[in-house]
Formats: sequence, structure tokens, C-alpha cells
Amino acid sequence: MSSSAKLPGWKDYPPGMDITLPGSAVNTKTGLWRSERPEWNHKQCIKCAVCVIFCPEGCIDLRPEDQCPEADYEYCKGCGICARECFTGCIKMVMEKE
Repeated sequence: MSSSAKLPGWKDYPPGMDITLPGSAVNTKTGLWRSERPEWNHKQCIKCAVCVIFCPEGCIDLRPEDQCPEADYEYCKGCGICARECFTGCIKMVMEKE
């Protein structure tokens, strides 16, 4: 790109467009700055997947071997929405260890 070429600004993109590069969350592990993280009591979990549905980062999946939820802590930001939406109360937010 020549020095005279202008980079597009935010007004140059159509509404609703997905910008995946640069700075894509797929390439940038964003969970390192959280202060709390979710932990599950899998004995109490009914495997309803409400936590999977409500996770705004999409980092909670059901394990293939037993269908219990599990967060990918490299991307989990510790927002606590999963714990708030869990109606069985099996998700607790715990402080991150240094």
C-alpha cells in the first residue's frame, strides 16, 4: 500500500458488516485480563445448555463425552452472564488466581 493510499474509515463499511481482521478475537486470546471465571458443579448441572446460549463470547461448549458445559478460558472474559442465567445455580464465579 502506498503512503498516499487512504485506509477505510468506519463510515466506509456497510451496516452490520463483520470485521474479522485485524484484531479478530479468534487470533487474539482475550481471556487473560478477567478477574473472575465461571466454575461448574457438574453434579448439579442438568445439561440444559442455557449457559452456552447466553455466553456473549461463544466460549462455552458441551463436552462430547458427557455433555457437561466447559468454558474456553483463553477467551472467557469473566462477565458472569452464564452464572446469572443458570437457573440451577451450578455456576459460580470465582476469583482468578495470580
